[in-house]
Amino acid sequence: MSTAQPTPSAAPVPPGPAIKVLVVEDDPVAADAHALYVSRVPGFCVAGVVHSRNDASQFLKRAAVDLLLLDLYLPDGHGLQLVRSLRSAGHGADVIAVTSARDLAVVREGVSLGVVQYVLKPFTFATLRERLGRYAEFRAAVGEASGQEEVDRALAVLRAPQPTALPKGLSTDTLNTVTEALRKAAAEGISAGAVAEAVGTSRITARRYLEYLVESGRAARTPQYGQVGRPELLYRWLSRG
Repeated sequence: MSTAQPTPSAAPVPPGPAIKVLVVEDDPVAADAHALYVSRVPGFCVAGVVHSRNDASQFLKRAAVDLLLLDLYLPDGHGLQLVRSLRSAGHGADVIAVTSARDLAVVREGVSLGVVQYVLKPFTFATLRERLGRYAEFRAAVGEASGQEEVDRALAVLRAPQPTALPKGLSTDTLNTVTEALRKAAAEGISAGAVAEAVGTSRITARRYLEYLVESGRAARTPQYGQVGRPELLYRWLSRG
């Protein structure tokens, strides 16, 4: 698979040893997508992929990693419980939380435990690439700061990423509405026509957003056979985090 070319807004990845990333995500399809994204960013490598809090703990007993790409909703406990136990055990790996949760109390708790960034689902490769690039730049800063301005500049690299624009013609509000309709659908999936009716848009528009969610690894499409003519595509939300 060819590697996507960096966009002008992507932060450069400083040279040095590859940053080892552990992907912690309960949904196997989403986990594979996240691992693929990480592997496509220069300067990063996937140390492993696990699907639960316990598996992550066991992995970290065997191998050292630099960064956790952590889903917050795991089948055997909240992701921040994992971070808390790691800190108690002396693990200093940084954490980027990958979640659809928007509870600012959870965000504050995560910051206190060393979560360096949050990436809200659904997201694209470009979004994660930018976050990882900025994290690598922050991590590469060494030596003693000359003053407050240099400290502020180092923190700004990590805390103030440039927003990643959606593809032309897509809006954040509509994307959130389509995502919510997809998440509420039955496990077998929902058609573009049904989503269009639920959110009050055209079928063509709904399908554009659904295809965007598929491309970003948050949804899957499957054909429904058994009717005359072409099979109808059904879309299914992949991640519960």
